[in-house]
Amino acid sequence: MSVVRTDEWLLDSYHQPLDICEKIKGHFHGASPAGIHRHLTKYGMYQRPIKEGSRLVEELKNKHVWEVVEKEERQLQRIWRGPDVPIFILPTQTNDRGMKREHEGKAGVAFHDKIFLFISGHDTESEIRALLTHEYNHVCRLSQYRKSEEDYVLLDTMIMEGLAENAVRERIGEDYVSSWTSYYSNEELERIWKTIMLPNTNMARTHRKHDSLLYGRGFYPKMAGYCVGYYLVKNYMEESRLTCKDLMNERQVLNESL
Repeated sequence: MSVVRTDEWLLDSYHQPLDICEKIKGHFHGASPAGIHRHLTKYGMYQRPIKEGSRLVEELKNKHVWEVVEKEERQLQRIWRGPDVPIFILPTQTNDRGMKREHEGKAGVAFHDKIFLFISGHDTESEIRALLTHEYNHVCRLSQYRKSEEDYVLLDTMIMEGLAENAVRERIGEDYVSSWTSYYSNEELERIWKTIMLPNTNMARTHRKHDSLLYGRGFYPKMAGYCVGYYLVKNYMEESRLTCKDLMNERQVLNESL
């Protein structure tokens, strides 16, 4: 199974997002449709139907979004020798200004065994490919990195995000990396790394401060963990002349630079 034909679901049930989630609950052990919906809306799925939602679904179909994703997934799977996982394409919450600002109107979330892509009608083919590249890189990293996801620490998640966005830079181009990659200068990133992130690299993923550091919440710089992760992985790739494929299952891609 690769790309699930959610377009057929959306044509029938766009205005009932819980019905959509009912169809995917078999991929979430023991979760309810309402619980799945709450979780996915955190990453960009539409929370409430919009008036022009049915037209948006038709627009995505006319742009052959499902076919674009399927073709790109086959190529990525071959290049990275990654697993075959189901990919669910759903509309994003286009009225969420904060999400649009951070993710250019699109977003996604990857699990070790599935991917969700949340897309707007404004996305170009290259932007959709960039989104899939980022999320599928996560799937490959999770499947090839010899460490249980439950045991991840802050450095692991920083590297995972940095590696995924560098995969976008490497495959699609600098023009298609997320806007957060340019929030800070190299000097600022070096300071954030040494003063904020480095002392907390072994913080467990389950620690209450982990996500605050990763996303830059509260008093921390915005998207701090993402930005520093991208910066460190990019520097390492340039210095070592390695590709994202080379680094996919490295136990610690930053050993030489720490």
